[in-house]
Amino acid sequence: MIRGFSFLLLALFLAAALVAAAQQQEPSNNPPANAAPDDAVANPARPTVSTPATLTPVGYFQFETGVLAAWNSPDVSSQQNLNEVIKFSVSRWIELLVAAEPYAHSHASDGPTNGSGDVDLGIQGIIHHGEGVNPTVAMSYFGRVYSGDAPDLDIGSFRNSAILLVSADVKGFHYDTNYLFNEVVDGAVRRAQFGQTLSVSHSLYKKLGISGEIWHFTQPFLRSNTVGTLWALNCNMRKNLVLDGGFNRGLTSTSTRWEVFAGFTYLLPHKVRLH
Repeated sequence: MIRGFSFLLLALFLAAALVAAAQQQEPSNNPPANAAPDDAVANPARPTVSTPATLTPVGYFQFETGVLAAWNSPDVSSQQNLNEVIKFSVSRWIELLVAAEPYAHSHASDGPTNGSGDVDLGIQGIIHHGEGVNPTVAMSYFGRVYSGDAPDLDIGSFRNSAILLVSADVKGFHYDTNYLFNEVVDGAVRRAQFGQTLSVSHSLYKKLGISGEIWHFTQPFLRSNTVGTLWALNCNMRKNLVLDGGFNRGLTSTSTRWEVFAGFTYLLPHKVRLH
């Protein structure tokens, strides 16, 4: 019942985006009044673990799609998966989110398996709008609506998650830092998991940029900690399309040793009428 409900929500979210785009199509010599203005720019959260405190442009659907390959994690020797995050800001203060892992192919001690990961619904709200060195501060909440059968990597999966997010720009560098408070479950046992992330990005040349990140999560059921460093390049193909790729290196014995990833962020170029 929960599985069907969660996939129905995801399907409705996707359908709404496609319908909105179709309804807004008009001849090129008469551009729609609600077409994306020059300042409607994609605001990627991927591929870093950190999520920006700033929201996506109001009234536009944003899709963050990627593939990931991982090796030497506590529960699996290797895994390849697809991941998707859909965002929609209803105002400059509130953003709605869906996060899903539609497919994962894993190799563990009992052989290869195919499955899917969790589906999470979330909401993010701005506490303080900042600019430049004055940081933007936000809070977000995610709840699991479908528990997948794919093995988890080192961070694991959560039932509930609350996040404090801070973002700002300092001397040509942009940073995002998150503080995460998760409820993780193993059978009937519940534990608290804590995480901290810091991502710093900088423009390299014209459309190219680079991101470096350090992150840490507790592993309450392993009585350990997972720590990693992530490096990624991004290419701003258009204002509403950003390509990315990079790698993550685990730094502790219970961290996934290597992860490589690639994907894109796409802001649907037609605004949805909210009134």
